[in-house]
Amino acid sequence: MSTSRDNLDVAFVVASPGMMTTLQDSGRIGQGHLGLPPSGALDSMSLGLANALVGNAQTNESQTGHLQECGVLEVTLMGPRLRLVGGDCVVAITGDAEVLVNGRRAEAFRALALRDGDELHIRRVLSGARAYLAVGGGFAATPFLGSVSTLVRAGIGGFSGRALAVGDRLALSDPTIGASHAGQVGEQHLPQREKRPIRVVLGPQSFFFTRAKIARFLSAEWEILTLADRMGYRLAGPELTSTVGHNIVSDALMTGSVQIPGDGRPIIAMNDRGTTGGYPKIATVIRADLARLGQMKPGDRLCFEVIDPAHAETLWRERQRAFRAYLARLAM
Repeated sequence: MSTSRDNLDVAFVVASPGMMTTLQDSGRIGQGHLGLPPSGALDSMSLGLANALVGNAQTNESQTGHLQECGVLEVTLMGPRLRLVGGDCVVAITGDAEVLVNGRRAEAFRALALRDGDELHIRRVLSGARAYLAVGGGFAATPFLGSVSTLVRAGIGGFSGRALAVGDRLALSDPTIGASHAGQVGEQHLPQREKRPIRVVLGPQSFFFTRAKIARFLSAEWEILTLADRMGYRLAGPELTSTVGHNIVSDALMTGSVQIPGDGRPIIAMNDRGTTGGYPKIATVIRADLARLGQMKPGDRLCFEVIDPAHAETLWRERQRAFRAYLARLAM
């Protein structure tokens, strides 16, 4: 593979790729003017915890000042089977997943020491949609515009710009990192088990909808359809019609934007979304709830709750403060 180098002898060889396994970090920030979405892990907290368990430190992305997490494998529903060759390493899996090492059950949320020749299998995600695999020292992937995150539809980032395939060789950057963390256990972080509405702020085009339609949007229970991926989730529920039509001059699209197209079925923009869109946006999911949204899958049901922007900002700051404090305790 193009990201591997001959002197990087320790690697995972892909025996089975899983349903949709890609390399993701905390995103390709600040490239929207080039038409590139942020991509990155759909559950950012699971990403951070997986890296912390194996001793991977954040780095500062010089162009944007963005704190960048080390790249990890994001597993969707059914995971890969990987064989370690060329040496030893330490890995951690976060998310509610069934994990096997050499056919025997292993724990998620624990730093696992693997030996040359071991087989690691993330059989399936038990609840939620995704799990994350970090390796001490990270994977040897070449960043593209400051990030190794995979954007499959553009063929960039990750390993050859695509999901894993049988026979891929995933070289490791420095497998000696993480050796001292073997056996470390972290608290389970499972956002999918938090039972509350997905919180949103209204707008920027909520004025396209009557009060009655906004009330319907907020009171309804919505189902995520099979048309759901890293680009966006389409929802089934009551039809939402706009008072002035469903085509607008294209403007900025954010992760969490809730668009209402002509058929009245909402679409929630996710990490691999386009950077602009021409449908009115009735609301935007708050940042503090994006990880929980990222753990949802087709067939899951959700409802929405409106909060004001100041409250949304407070929730994000509080969540980040608590998570940083937890990671600091883990590093002691």
